[in-house]
Amino acid sequence: MEHEKIIATNRRARYDYEIIDTYEAGLVLAGAEVKSLRSGKVSLGDAYAASQGRELFLYNLHIPPYEKNTTAVMGTRRPRKLLLNRGEIARIARAVEQKGVTLIPIKIYFHRGYAKVEIALARGKKKYDKREKIKEKDEGRLAD
Repeated sequence: MEHEKIIATNRRARYDYEIIDTYEAGLVLAGAEVKSLRSGKVSLGDAYAASQGRELFLYNLHIPPYEKNTTAVMGTRRPRKLLLNRGEIARIARAVEQKGVTLIPIKIYFHRGYAKVEIALARGKKKYDKREKIKEKDEGRLAD
C-alpha cells in the first residue's frame, strides 16, 4: 500500500493461528501514545480483540509511555477502542461467537498519518498442524 509505515507485526500469529479473514481498523490513541508508536515502541505479543456491546476493543496491547511526556501517564496495557463501520463490527461479533474463533492483531502501521491495526479472525492451530507446516517447509528447503 502507498504511504504505509509498518510499526510492529505479530510474527507468531500465522504460526499459531489459521487466518480466516482480515480487517483494517483505526485505533483510538492519546497524543503521547501516538508519539511512542512513531518511535516504534509497541508489543503485540499478548494482544487480542473482543467485542463489548456494539464496539470492539484491543486488549493487552503494550505501548510504553513516551519518555518526553510531561502530562499524566495512561496505562500501558489499557483497552483501546477499534474503529470500524457498524456492519463490519456486527460481522466480526457473529464470527467470534463461533467456537474456536478469536480476533487477533496482525500488524500496526501508519496509513496517511493515521494509526491503523490489521486484525484477523483466526482459529487456533493444533500441534500436529504446526508440525505439518514445519515438515512442508523443511521439505521445500531440501528440494532447493
